[in-house]
Amino acid sequence: MQRWWLLLRGFSLCLTVSLLLQGRGDTFTINCSGFDRNGVDPAAFQAVFARKAFRPVLNYSIPTHVNISFTLSAILEVNAQLQLLTSFLWMDLIWDNPFISWNPKDCVGINKLTISAENLWLPDIFIVESMDVDKTPSGLTVYVSSEGRIKYGKPTRLTSICNLDIFYFPFDQQNCTFTFSSFLYTVDSMLLGMVKEVWEITDTSRDVIQTQGEWELLGINKATPKMFVGSNLYDQIVFYVAIRRRPILYVINLLVPSSFLVAIDALSFFLPAESENRAPFKITLLLGYNVFLLMMNDLLPASGTPLISVYFALCLSLMVVSLLETIFITYLLHVATTQPPPMPQWLHSLLLHCSSPTKCCCGEPQRGNKDEGLTSTCLPGLKEPVELVGKMSSSAEAEPARAQQEHEAQKQHLVDLWVQFSHVMDTLLFRLYLLFMASSIITIIVLWNT
Repeated sequence: MQRWWLLLRGFSLCLTVSLLLQGRGDTFTINCSGFDRNGVDPAAFQAVFARKAFRPVLNYSIPTHVNISFTLSAILEVNAQLQLLTSFLWMDLIWDNPFISWNPKDCVGINKLTISAENLWLPDIFIVESMDVDKTPSGLTVYVSSEGRIKYGKPTRLTSICNLDIFYFPFDQQNCTFTFSSFLYTVDSMLLGMVKEVWEITDTSRDVIQTQGEWELLGINKATPKMFVGSNLYDQIVFYVAIRRRPILYVINLLVPSSFLVAIDALSFFLPAESENRAPFKITLLLGYNVFLLMMNDLLPASGTPLISVYFALCLSLMVVSLLETIFITYLLHVATTQPPPMPQWLHSLLLHCSSPTKCCCGEPQRGNKDEGLTSTCLPGLKEPVELVGKMSSSAEAEPARAQQEHEAQKQHLVDLWVQFSHVMDTLLFRLYLLFMASSIITIIVLWNT
């Protein structure tokens, strides 16, 4: 009786040891003898499916190596106001499960199988910058090789936070980061690696990316820093994704119309200063530019102060200054034609120098014309009042008429001086306007190019 008891204990011990050894990587082999007749037998993988709650390792002190790769297939939206980047990623995770293996020769040459992802242990890899719930579709499958290598590919729509700099809009470049890390497993339990090189990820993404014509992928770089959370150390891989905006839409719809309006405003200076249409024309341009800004407001970023907003403010300021200059010249002409004041001697000398320095060689005004400041012989096209008076009769009866004629000639001469001064000021202010406009636009273009 005791002998039978010992035999029973020995059989029980052998059965227990065999069940325990069934989970070892080098002794657990999936039985696939009937795959050619009945397909894959779920019972053959039942022992593996029962372990999905635990990290698949033979020794729990050995970390699991998870290799990461991704393909950036689309840039859906870049929200400058919320500082968010919406993209579409195809993520690939590869790791080894030592409890899965079979002999392809015994399994009608099968080297790879697809298994429902919910039946296996999956690493909890997530993207740190993600600002939305995981939108990975359910019911995904994994590829399992005969050596136990598992490849899990999951597509995901990612909304991630990104520090966007819109100062150079629409010639801006953005640098966003995708940080892959584990939420639960520290470096003692999980280490991250790469499936592909970074240049391979970049080339693949460029080939398949769809950006609706606005963004293009410049490049992808990576770094492998560690992350401390309290006393725990986590492994992570940081990918730096550089993208650039295609500016052609904004150049055509924003910069070109604005430049045309400013150019037309500058050409309006060639209208005669005495014309009554110059000021209304500039006012119409100014109102049209404000309407243009209101219509194009939706194309501009809603937050921050991009350089293009400074450009629009500068163009608006130039048009306002142009209108003020026209108002000033119109006022000078009005004063000159109604009640012209006496012209100071310094202003006469300046006008003489600026108007026709080659034709006017007068050094000092004549004594009889000190109040008016400028002699008529110094300005071409103006007749000397004395010459006009000399043509009159020298009779005593013509003295009042002669005095009145001389007074009218001097007044007309003074009017001509102020009119010419208005023209000189108009030309001078126009040149200053062009100089300031050119220097400002060149400065903005240089800033855009940097």
